[in-house]
Amino acid sequence: MARRKSRGSSGSNKKLPLNKSIPLGIQHVLAMFAGNITVPIIIASIFGQTTDEKIFLIQMALFVAGVATIIQTVGYKNIGSRLPIIQGTSFAFIPVMAPFAKVGLGVVFTAAFVGGIFQMWIGRMLKPIRHMFPPLVTGIVVLMIGVSLLKVGFMYAGGGGWLLNNKPEIFGNANHLFIAFTVLIVALIAHQKGKGMVSSASILIGMIAGYIVAMLMGMINYGKITSAAWFAMPMPFQYGIAWDTAAVILMLFMAIVTTIETIGDISATTMGGANREATDKELSGGIMADGLGTAFGSIFMLCRILPTHKMPV
Repeated sequence: MARRKSRGSSGSNKKLPLNKSIPLGIQHVLAMFAGNITVPIIIASIFGQTTDEKIFLIQMALFVAGVATIIQTVGYKNIGSRLPIIQGTSFAFIPVMAPFAKVGLGVVFTAAFVGGIFQMWIGRMLKPIRHMFPPLVTGIVVLMIGVSLLKVGFMYAGGGGWLLNNKPEIFGNANHLFIAFTVLIVALIAHQKGKGMVSSASILIGMIAGYIVAMLMGMINYGKITSAAWFAMPMPFQYGIAWDTAAVILMLFMAIVTTIETIGDISATTMGGANREATDKELSGGIMADGLGTAFGSIFMLCRILPTHKMPV
């Protein structure tokens, strides 16, 4: 393992001045913004939430992501990796949450709270079992998460779940596919040809391009936007507390899955930024921060909608 340099040196632990750290922080926020709001949008659609409820979930996702990022980067005692990692929403839990659409979000969030506490326990006990999570395992898990979400991506390219269930005759028409194709192409060009912040924010740029095209095609309804409030206070237990053993078991399993994902993310951060392997302390603290963030987010009805997804990686 490479020798760690002091914080005052020119190595990987160098403290950047504000004129550099603030733009870099903005770049990270832009990189994670699109992905962070996409998950609550998908969850709201699956669970049949109203527009106001969807807006609430998006606002809480951003709020809790900020709190979870502070927990992860600043840390408290043994909690937190203290690495430059922005916490965001996790797509991994969408396939697990979908089957519980009929019983409501309260069941899912209650189970997620239990899963978050369980993940904190895994983080605390990580050192004896770290050998069970080599890079091959973490890589395969991340790959399978992406593959499992292909169906969701195709559904939204065709117009979304509501359109599929209520107006199947116009689902996947030329207008929706053209907008989806525009978002994909613009995002790919920005990622491959852009540099710095443009490349990092490629998904957001693609979404903005798609929004502009949809606006020009007259497919935007401004009624809900103009009537929405500018600010919203965090409201804990918005959907109540409800116990479902099956949901809890699935969330316990997903806590293990996202622990593997977290190990891969933290390892990628240290290898890419410091050219070294992650320490046991960083991995343990990062996993516990993920679990704490999940438990905290569940109180504000965000389930695993918040941590575990290390966007800047």
